[in-house]
Amino acid sequence: MTFDRSIKIAPSILAADFANFGAECEAIEAQGADWVHVDVMDGHFVPNITFGPAMCAAIRPHIKGVMDVHLMISPVDPYIEAFAKAGADVITAHVEAGPHIHRTLQAIRNAGAKAGVALNPGTPASAVADILDMTDLICVMTVNPGFGGQKFIDMTAKIRTLREMIGDRPIHIEIDGGVDPKTAPLVAQAGADVLVAGSAAFKGGSVSNPAPYGENIRAIRAAAEGTYV
Repeated sequence: MTFDRSIKIAPSILAADFANFGAECEAIEAQGADWVHVDVMDGHFVPNITFGPAMCAAIRPHIKGVMDVHLMISPVDPYIEAFAKAGADVITAHVEAGPHIHRTLQAIRNAGAKAGVALNPGTPASAVADILDMTDLICVMTVNPGFGGQKFIDMTAKIRTLREMIGDRPIHIEIDGGVDPKTAPLVAQAGADVLVAGSAAFKGGSVSNPAPYGENIRAIRAAAEGTYV
């Protein structure tokens, strides 16, 4: 992974066909996805259960680009090595998920992945002020984590604060929740560069009819880049 601040669209497979994940990953990449976002939920830290390292390992051969694994689990540390071995390029843990986020980020980097930290809507930007140099990505939640399809919560002030805090450090700002062509410009203008999109990326398409995926991805990208009409 080479760092740049261009807009990257990361469809969340939480909105994909669960019976066809490998083909779905191939389809969204073929239709222009930059990253593939994997939402891991444990039914404890968030009120939903999705999938674990075995599923990540199963889809890894179907992903040519970046596999972006978002751990909405607590505890996090016992599972880092398994997700790294499963092929995660980025592993993101929540600052709220445990008492030692610095240790968690160290463990992620030591396992060979890029280290991300996620902030829930109620958590201020200041929560990551002392760990910026341990961090490769900050994920700003624009919904409360746990389920797809929720309404966007405006976190643009937090994004601007984080962008200012980051300065020239090579840290991505990722947005997760309610991203579509209407909200993409708001977060991009505030300083975000990785946009996670679930239902907005997958709506109207399927593995047998993937063209809508491309239309959706292009619309979100164009909106974020300021060219959407």
